[in-house]
Amino acid sequence: MQTAYNGKIARINLSTGQIKVEELNLELAKKFIGGRGLGTKMLYDEGIATVDPLSEDNKLIYITGAMTGTKVPTSGRYMVVTKSPLNGMIASSNSGGIWGAKLKYAGWDAIIVEGKAKTPVYINIEDNKILLMPADEYVGMKSEEIDEELKKVHEDCSVLNIGPAGENLSLIAAIMNDKDRAAGRSGVGAVMGSKNLKAITVTATKKEMEAYDSEALKEVSKKCFSLIKENGVTGGGLPTFGTAVLVNIINNTGSFPTKNWQQSYFENADNTSGETLKSDYLVKQSYCHRCSIGCGRVVKMEGKAVGGPEYEPLWAYGGNCGIDDLNAINTANYWCNEYGLDAISTPCTIAAAMELYEKGYITEEECEGVPLNWGSSEAIVEWTKRMGEAEMPLGKLMAEGSYRLCEHYGHPELSMSVKKLEIPAYDARAIQGIGITYATSNRGGCHVRGYMISPEILGLPQQLDRTAVEGKALWAKVLQDLTAVIDSMGLCLFTSFALGAAEYADLLNAGIGTSYTAEELLEVGERIYNIERMFNKAAGMKPEDDSLPKRLTEEPISNGPSQGQVSQIAITLPEYYKVRGWENGFPTQETLERLGLM
Repeated sequence: MQTAYNGKIARINLSTGQIKVEELNLELAKKFIGGRGLGTKMLYDEGIATVDPLSEDNKLIYITGAMTGTKVPTSGRYMVVTKSPLNGMIASSNSGGIWGAKLKYAGWDAIIVEGKAKTPVYINIEDNKILLMPADEYVGMKSEEIDEELKKVHEDCSVLNIGPAGENLSLIAAIMNDKDRAAGRSGVGAVMGSKNLKAITVTATKKEMEAYDSEALKEVSKKCFSLIKENGVTGGGLPTFGTAVLVNIINNTGSFPTKNWQQSYFENADNTSGETLKSDYLVKQSYCHRCSIGCGRVVKMEGKAVGGPEYEPLWAYGGNCGIDDLNAINTANYWCNEYGLDAISTPCTIAAAMELYEKGYITEEECEGVPLNWGSSEAIVEWTKRMGEAEMPLGKLMAEGSYRLCEHYGHPELSMSVKKLEIPAYDARAIQGIGITYATSNRGGCHVRGYMISPEILGLPQQLDRTAVEGKALWAKVLQDLTAVIDSMGLCLFTSFALGAAEYADLLNAGIGTSYTAEELLEVGERIYNIERMFNKAAGMKPEDDSLPKRLTEEPISNGPSQGQVSQIAITLPEYYKVRGWENGFPTQETLERLGLM
């Protein structure tokens, strides 16, 4: 039967050099869709929850979504699924660009990498042919350089790689592809580095995936492209200003964390906004594969055009470090990509270090010539490089993330993280629903596992009172389940501003031959969210890990439009567990049986 799946997986053992072709379990694939869902199920079934994340026993699954490579809008995404070295829980990092689509076009639904190479290697994929190649000459190369060098060897390939941060086993190392696209969170780059795997190149002959019903998929895709174009966010704000359109929006509600969340309104935020970025630095938009939105920014930096910052690093290097120098932010973001560092965790760790320095816990001597002062443009650029190089003692410590940094100085409460993963650019004291998402995210502090900013700030699909708690638990659950579906289909989360579960069901049904209703598809998302939680339980997660930093629950916002507010997670979390069918943070037997997970 013709579907959008290829029907095969490559299993590559770096210890032995063996490469095996395995058949995709289509029944399991349809039950978990692909991408994040199927990747997590595969990792769970392989018994990875209990292994050391940086040992050769851990596995890396590079997996496409069910709709990756089809004619569906934004169908260029893939996931990296592994056990996180940052917190020992599930890691599933998402990236765009074209690498994921090319992997699918080459004939592979997923690659499972296991073991550890004796010396540095890279994997070269040319359609059905897979080879392990020596990578000694590429060791130490940054993202842009290795991309260009490997393309000299493998013409028309797409390159996925780690930078020096991954080689150094930084716990906040990213995996990069297509120069400046990132599977950024949870330290997946360190896992790749621990296996002596520097890069994966993919060259493909095919240009588009088949579908179960090509005509139906064509019609639904056409409808979805129209909805995306007509939507005010995906057809207006994001193409015009990129994700940085949020800077002024979030700041004006008083939910823009500033100086490591000590404040929530940044007086000079407009200097770092999407509007300012567009007027002063923008060269052009950039697009991922099959995307009509074009939220990416290409910006001017020191005489060259480079990938620009998204909203989160703009905030994290900006207001969160007391910086309103957009040129410095662009530069720091560039080095973050070049070294292969998480562009949220890295600047958030710098912000935590600035507070530690402000309070006298980090000394001037430890800073070795570059003080960690609030508002220092030099500091955000230089400390990003020092974290990427991990040669100086403090830089190496900061490359382990803010939790270990703050714990080292006896003040873990100054790490604005959940499950050791730094939380992003929306203050959960001023936006109650996003606090539920942060606290209950299976990979740790994350906004894109249930983007409550959409209803609470942007009014999509309807406007909610951001300060209210009633009904927020159910909203968070539904958005988490929907996001799990989108990630597993291989599509961009931003499509959800314009599309709903009904459209995703129609796309998936036409692509792989299922007959899901919108409600049934959301139940698949629920199944995915629960298998992630079961992985975490097996990995040793405790109920108390579903919590927010004390600053958000005990310290009222000190300035701006939301002054005086605190997170009400103590009220919303029990309600969330109730609507999830969980007790003490984990699914009940009844919930697991209902979802077919027993």
